Amino acid sequence: MTVLIEAPQATSLRDPRAILDEIGQGNPLLIPDPGIGLWERQVQLLMRDTVRVRSLAERILGQGVAYLITAMEKPGNDMGPGFEVDQGVHQIILDTPTYFAICEQYNNGRYKHHAPLIQRRRDGIVMRTAEIIRQNGFAVDRELWEVDASDCGPCDDKVPDSH
Repeated sequence: MTVLIEAPQATSLRDPRAILDEIGQGNPLLIPDPGIGLWERQVQLLMRDTVRVRSLAERILGQGVAYLITAMEKPGNDMGPGFEVDQGVHQIILDTPTYFAICEQYNNGRYKHHAPLIQRRRDGIVMRTAEIIRQNGFAVDRELWEVDASDCGPCDDKVPDSH
């Protein structure tokens, strides 16, 4: 009898910081600020406009990046972040050259529309979205997702290729 023993495969999580920095390295014009990476640029923009605490800005940005990439890679899933994570999503979308570069790489070069509803949904979409993101290989910061679990996300997937 032959027994084949394989070493357990280490599960590696996708790193939003590495993803943004890789996109920035491939597109140096995305970073008009010399000496910093794309991740650092986005964190500083988020801190300038919305989030005053760096560690929180990094957490929010990381979850926003994970959300956007998952929405692009998993079309057809009904997804939506809560308010906290949505700040990171909006940070990326507002820096349009960065958002276009992400669409280029993760949405087959097509622009992924952002089509929010006026009223927030209250149907459990936030925690279902967090699970889809986890299944797509990203770490989920449960605290950021759970804080908005009852006052769900405003995203609408009815507009073609939207999140």
